[in-house]
Amino acid sequence: MAKQAETIFVTGYARLPAGITAGELYRVVGVGLEVEAASGRIVAAECTLATQLGRDFVRRILVGRSLEGDLPAVFQEIERRYQGYAQKAIITALKTIQDKYRSLRERERGGEGTAS
Repeated sequence: MAKQAETIFVTGYARLPAGITAGELYRVVGVGLEVEAASGRIVAAECTLATQLGRDFVRRILVGRSLEGDLPAVFQEIERRYQGYAQKAIITALKTIQDKYRSLRERERGGEGTAS
């Protein structure tokens, strides 16, 4: 039986625009990703959009991509394909996740290139 890669769960949040349904329900969009720790590959994704279709749409864009190098292309894809009011908030939440993941990887590598 093949060994399954260790995964981590990383979240990011960003304020939603006032007046949209998700904004009235949640005030912020939350994005949660299950990520292979070593590679950064996204294996599962969820977000707090108001509709199931919206949540599924964002999940399909994210799953299979990598936090290590795919996010610039993901941001462009979201800007092109996701035409909802939460677009900028989703991208901001993903940037927070990317920063958290990078910090974790630096700590695991012993702080290479960082000042203590």
